[in-house]
Amino acid sequence: MAPNSPWLTIIGIGEDGRAGLSPRALAALDQAAFVIGGTRHLELAEPLSGQAQPWPSPFADAYALILARRGEPTCVLATGDPFHYGVGAELARLIPAEEIACFPQPSAFSLAAARLGWSLPECDCVSLHGRALERIIPHLQPGGRILALSWDGSTPDKLAELLKARGFGASVITVCEALGGPRERIRRTNAADFSLLEIGPLNTVAIEVLAERDARIVTLAPGLPDAFFENDGQLTKAEIRALTLAALAPKAGELLWDIGLGAGSVGIEWCLRHPRNRCIGIEERPERAERARRNALDLGTATLDIRIGRAPDALVDLPAPDAIFIGGGASEAGVFDAAWAALKPGGRLVVNGVTLETETLLGNLYARHGGTMRRLAVSRLEPVGGMHGWRAAMPVMQWMVVKP
Repeated sequence: MAPNSPWLTIIGIGEDGRAGLSPRALAALDQAAFVIGGTRHLELAEPLSGQAQPWPSPFADAYALILARRGEPTCVLATGDPFHYGVGAELARLIPAEEIACFPQPSAFSLAAARLGWSLPECDCVSLHGRALERIIPHLQPGGRILALSWDGSTPDKLAELLKARGFGASVITVCEALGGPRERIRRTNAADFSLLEIGPLNTVAIEVLAERDARIVTLAPGLPDAFFENDGQLTKAEIRALTLAALAPKAGELLWDIGLGAGSVGIEWCLRHPRNRCIGIEERPERAERARRNALDLGTATLDIRIGRAPDALVDLPAPDAIFIGGGASEAGVFDAAWAALKPGGRLVVNGVTLETETLLGNLYARHGGTMRRLAVSRLEPVGGMHGWRAAMPVMQWMVVKP
């Protein structure tokens, strides 16, 4: 068999087992000399003519086993659609597409939407399988519909507790178990009254989001309330943060370096702009780094990667960023030079400064590299005795520049 012809077959198998497979998928399965998949998948596909191999632990060891069979008829069994939160995408990174044949089944999302009569493009589809439960938080938008793949039978109850804690107790939860097979079961309740028992490990949770008046909603606009971020005073305030995000101009799938992470507010909001956005935050104080981790978890941003260290030394060997924000330490020797050298061509760099020393540095950098300078001044209305008056915050000098 030529190496560039399909030798690897990826088959999506449902709860109905072999009965749900197409004739072509069945033929590929029966001709495979080596079949690898979850124990449940292998049982659903019985009888097997080839050598059966359950997924090893750790899971990543499976890739070497599969690649060792290159050129031989090999079959990978997966749940539903292998390219929708499945193993297919990982295998396609290792094996050319022309060497793969795939026979997908309806995904758990498709099956759940079909049972509930929901339009799949209008749903937020989230995988909580092996991922933090808090990933669902940005999707908790009033009137929204969410389909979530569970980690196990405990996930629905944990989701109900999270919804209640954030002011979404009225939300309707539908637990869909073992869809597409003889053990299929669908049960519905609301988060506040959740008491479903004996939920099977293979389940999908559908949520109709209903927000209470005081629900803690992660809005879609930059500049979240300062109260959303636990902090020790080292926080880019909401108004400045919104303008800083606008200056950084995030695009989908980009990487930000947040140097001087503090409470993590800028890096977290960068990640919230798109699910594929990532941020590496540099913070020299461990207690602040831990606080930023808590803030990221509380706002559902799992793609904030925090490194404890001091710039510029902590910047060595990091992946090249698409954008850089320096919110602290800009005047430290070597910080700008290291950041500028690492920034991709066309990347954006934004520096905020409040001290005279930082302003002087930014003036010199502006003279050398160009860009845009602006001074941001914000006043907030506060009580003054029995009346009110404007209290000005320290003005922020902001330099924005695009690397040629």
